[in-house]
Amino acid sequence: MDLAEAVATPVPSQREMTPAEEDGMLREDGVREVLARLQRGERIKTIARDLGMARNPVKRWQRLGGWRPRPSVARPCQIDPYRPFIVQRGPEVNWNGRVLHRELQGVGFAGTYQQVQRAIQLLRADRAWATATVRFETSPGQQAQVDFGQIRLWIGDRCERIHVFVLTLSYSRRLWVRAYPHEQLRALLDGHEQPFQHFGGVPLTCLYDTPRTLVLGRRERQVLWHPVVEDFARYYGYTPRACQPYRAQTKGKVESGVKYVKRNALAGRRFASWEALNAWLQEWVVTVADQRVHGTTHERPIERFARETLTPLGQRAPYHYERVRLRRVPADALVAIAAARYSVPVEYVGTTVSVQETSSHYELFHGGTCIARHAKTTRHAVVMDPAHYRGLLRPSGPAATPRPPQWDPGYGDLGEVMVRNLALYAAMAEPGGAS
Repeated sequence: MDLAEAVATPVPSQREMTPAEEDGMLREDGVREVLARLQRGERIKTIARDLGMARNPVKRWQRLGGWRPRPSVARPCQIDPYRPFIVQRGPEVNWNGRVLHRELQGVGFAGTYQQVQRAIQLLRADRAWATATVRFETSPGQQAQVDFGQIRLWIGDRCERIHVFVLTLSYSRRLWVRAYPHEQLRALLDGHEQPFQHFGGVPLTCLYDTPRTLVLGRRERQVLWHPVVEDFARYYGYTPRACQPYRAQTKGKVESGVKYVKRNALAGRRFASWEALNAWLQEWVVTVADQRVHGTTHERPIERFARETLTPLGQRAPYHYERVRLRRVPADALVAIAAARYSVPVEYVGTTVSVQETSSHYELFHGGTCIARHAKTTRHAVVMDPAHYRGLLRPSGPAATPRPPQWDPGYGDLGEVMVRNLALYAAMAEPGGAS
């Protein structure tokens, strides 16, 4: 259909009158008030005067006995002759109202841009739901998809926010789950190493979102990965891949896995500790998730996993991740790290020490020498080693008795005092006695 045919083909208007356009008529709640006052015996004149309206509408509602909407009447609109063209041309210009308005003006449309926008609003919404997608399946051993999910659970007597790490093998749909209190880099690395050990191998690629933990940005369509993530991927021999922005459905397998964990493994559960939570998740993965018949593959993941071709780990040792930071030792010899404080020997007060972080400990170095090593603790906690304060702390027991003042003039016992004859003072007082 060309533009001339589209303009020549009339299309009935879809515009209907709204209740607000019914001149001189009340809305439904107002009609109920009119009928209620009539039932109480009030006069029509009084009701009309109180409500600020004419008497004829009151009589009409009395006759009808209830509110009824006015029948809609189709009214011609200036854009109606052009609607077939908009339907055909709209998808080609991605429903751009400015482009459609400009092209319609070229064939005689004298209406406004707002009229075009109203005409394409419903058409654009209908097409948004009609977007087609293609399911993407991978070959064995090719890909794993990784994501975090959040859920609130009771751990002991506290309701905690749990960050659930899920790694799903795209071919077999076999997954691994572990809970962490955060989504920091060390949790992400630990979340990879455990399934690699559990599965006994590594896929060729791992697919991620683009969180700031992993991705520093994009430049010339290239993903700038965190250097530790790049080093970790090289160490295990896989290639990291990132989804396009706002295209989370690209990793739909792990998205479904996160929902499955929340609704099946964790729904209505309460745990005594974090250790109990992760022990249950490991048990659930082996006894439930691996044994179910998957809705897409119609196979058990543990049976389909037999055809996975992961790269074997061999004798590769766990990845050694260290994060080094510099800190100045304050007067109390307590170094602040991650909202907690850890002690070092007091002789290092005022110096600068380096903090090396592993997955479970902090090690503090000065000049290449390890001067303190502490297990990680919770936020705002203080960890003090008494050996670091040796020689500074006072010994226990009764305090030593201080020496009394020796030269207090108000105290009489100041030692032996010289005694003189009073006659000597009398002789000195006479004339010439001083000589």
